Amino acid sequence: MTGASMSESVAVQPDDVRIIRALQIAPRASFASIAVALGLTESAVNRRYRRLRADGVIRVAGVVNPGALAQSRWLVRLRCRPGSVEAIADALAKREDVNWVALSAAGCEITCAIQSRTQEQREDLLGRRLPRTAAVLDINAFAMLRQFIGGRGHYWAALHGTLTPEQEAMLGSDGVPFTESPVVTRDPVRLTAGDEKILNTLATDGRASLVDLAAAADSTPGRVSRRLHALLLCRVVHIDVEIAAAALGYHARANLWLRVHPSAVKNAGRTLAQEPEIAFAAAVSGPHNIHAVAHCRDLDELFEFTSDRLGSLAGLQSMEVSPVLRHVKQAGTLLSGDRLVEPPHTRA
Repeated sequence: MTGASMSESVAVQPDDVRIIRALQIAPRASFASIAVALGLTESAVNRRYRRLRADGVIRVAGVVNPGALAQSRWLVRLRCRPGSVEAIADALAKREDVNWVALSAAGCEITCAIQSRTQEQREDLLGRRLPRTAAVLDINAFAMLRQFIGGRGHYWAALHGTLTPEQEAMLGSDGVPFTESPVVTRDPVRLTAGDEKILNTLATDGRASLVDLAAAADSTPGRVSRRLHALLLCRVVHIDVEIAAAALGYHARANLWLRVHPSAVKNAGRTLAQEPEIAFAAAVSGPHNIHAVAHCRDLDELFEFTSDRLGSLAGLQSMEVSPVLRHVKQAGTLLSGDRLVEPPHTRA
């Protein structure tokens, strides 16, 4: 499956984009609530949502935040021998603790994000498995220090303005506003066996009903509702709305590695978070102290964005623009070409 075939086969209509924006704001809102806010029928919202899922345009899933469990998150750049990168990227994408994988640098570099639930799991991958892989020529790992955009509550701003302020107010939210905070909490949450079952179910379908969550956790809908709210409030999990950017016309993607004066990192990160082109931005360790992911409609727009708007960023000392050749996995969701691929048992 190629990106071209997706753009030809998937016709995203204006009402589809409005539904996607509504889900960004309130990912677990009922179809009835979304229909009222958008002036559509409940059946139309249901039908369009299922088609968007089936076509690989969107996926709603619960994503666990290891930081709430006292585990750090890392970005890793691998330089590989020519001809080996696809196999290594696919192997990484199959791991549950690797939630983002992309190929860049003429097909010789892999960038991935590691969200290991345990220190042993992370050390096994970074300290033993990857270094022993003969095709891996170089490994650079960077700890994520502060996240400015990406994840529940502070989402990709490209769809801002799709709905009116009144419509967004009608949708409300999940009650957990985004606040900038340390990536790793100082007061970790201890998960119960029931919590794990709830999280596993949400990972498959972020819109799973309270009845389904209760059945999975051997509990009652009321208890599950209260526990889910607590898990969201403690940021153990967020309900993520993954979007296939190419379906919305964004065909040029790039990893941005910025070196900013230390005194300007916070302001630079917050400025990036307001840019419609930026889907993710975080302060990281290493020679480049900010990493970001940009989505643009084409390479010319990427050039204009990076040279004009980012080039004038206060405190910027240098910037590396690394176009993404292929996304293999994003936010825990595999891709085929430019389509999001749901696990077989959750296909709409």
